[in-house]
Amino acid sequence: MTDSATAPSAKLPLFQMLADGWIIVRRDVGHLRYTPTELASGLAFPAILVVLFGYIFGSAITIPGGSYHEYLIPGLFAFAMVTAVGTAAVSTADDAAQGIMDRFRSMPIARSAVPFGRAGATLFTSALQLAVLVSAGLAIGWRTHHGAADIAAAFGLLLLMDYALGWLGVYLGLLVRNPTTADALLPLTFPIAMVSNAFVPTAGMPGWLRAIANWNPVSALVAACRHLFGDPSVAARNLPPPLEHPVLATLIWGIGLTLVFAPLATHRYRTSNR
Repeated sequence: MTDSATAPSAKLPLFQMLADGWIIVRRDVGHLRYTPTELASGLAFPAILVVLFGYIFGSAITIPGGSYHEYLIPGLFAFAMVTAVGTAAVSTADDAAQGIMDRFRSMPIARSAVPFGRAGATLFTSALQLAVLVSAGLAIGWRTHHGAADIAAAFGLLLLMDYALGWLGVYLGLLVRNPTTADALLPLTFPIAMVSNAFVPTAGMPGWLRAIANWNPVSALVAACRHLFGDPSVAARNLPPPLEHPVLATLIWGIGLTLVFAPLATHRYRTSNR
């Protein structure tokens, strides 16, 4: 009798965290219908990037042995995933400033469910942005050249990195607890995405900047996507390990960032009212 009673309880914390976290995801996603303008602008932004870089900057950039549009789109995919940091930080800080986090903390739910749900909701909105980017990319001539397994792996890596950066955003939002301050952090994500191989080859950069770009996790993600999609990339010599093995490097970055910032965000949520 005792054994049968205690066996289910051993699984209860994980089950409760997943169940409560799913409720938070549904709550955050459900709020999107109350802010249609914000949602529309967030989905329009990727399409604007395609036009801006694909037709304005792209007219002056040539890629040896390939189309700049096919070179560009994987970089825009990665760029959109990086913005998950700002999205998660602002929404989390907004909830903290309004006292919603304190209300969650007073409820009988798993402590890790709230940051877990917030990171999951960010993943949902990023998937919508990714769908818009795919449609826009196909419209301007972007194509994949490998099989379904490689294509699925590329999108899986994009969502993995987005999820990892979502945890970073949740942690920053809980750290600053002010939506205005969190919003000011958003422009800082642009240099992270720009100093990479997302939009131009790194070979033409100054040596010190090229070293930063080559070791940037965004560069590994972009290189992995280009490899898996079969899109053109610019060959270079003496590449660092992350660009020699970009798929493995992206897996390490994504899992590593999650393992670091998921516990930090959860701990910050548990102790932020002290």
